[in-house]
Amino acid sequence: MSGIVHLIIGYIAIRIALGGAGTADQSGAMSELAGKPGGVVALWVGVVAFVAMALWRLAEAALGSSSKPEADSKKSEAIERIKAFALAVVYFAFAVSAFGFTRGSGESSSGQSAGITARMMHTTAGTIALIAGGLFIIAVGGYHVYKGVSQNFLDDLEGTTSGLVRRLGTVGYIAKGLAIAAVGLLVILAVSRSDPGKAAGLDGAFKTVGAQPYGVVLLILSGLGIITYGVYSFAMARHSKM
Repeated sequence: MSGIVHLIIGYIAIRIALGGAGTADQSGAMSELAGKPGGVVALWVGVVAFVAMALWRLAEAALGSSSKPEADSKKSEAIERIKAFALAVVYFAFAVSAFGFTRGSGESSSGQSAGITARMMHTTAGTIALIAGGLFIIAVGGYHVYKGVSQNFLDDLEGTTSGLVRRLGTVGYIAKGLAIAAVGLLVILAVSRSDPGKAAGLDGAFKTVGAQPYGVVLLILSGLGIITYGVYSFAMARHSKM
């Protein structure tokens, strides 16, 4: 399901670059899917899949991963558990979002982001939290870029991987990392300019890219990169270590 969502997000980004409309983020992808024949059924499948993935990651966070060698240090194991818990939170959020769209009550992620940012900017503590959150998001994006460049994502896969899978993972992780980092940068810019509308999530990041010189080309490349990550997600689902 994650692969399908990324494919649709990339498609919407390219469509926006070519003058079309849409919301190039998770909520926009699910909204598009809900409007297609059989889309609601697919979203229900997604809800079940996301919940299952979240529960799996929670189990890893609590019990540790059986795929890790016993020689791993306790520090490394702790990091893996934290990553597993963070992924569980993300999957639960996807499940809730998908469930909302199955009932026709899904909300725009961009609007939610801008609204939360506006409320938090009214207090000093909220402003500091936003800046810290923006820096954290940039760090997460940077980690994805590093994972793509170093091809560390291969450690998550079982067996021998083909050159095609390696190339898909490299391009996909770098593209997704740059997109995530752009979201964090927009959060910080929104705070510095007292403009919560700039903190519009992934959709805002794509549209900001599209507004730059050569923005159409950059946005198409960004969309293709996200699509590449979506294709890699299918390989990851098949070969991921359990």
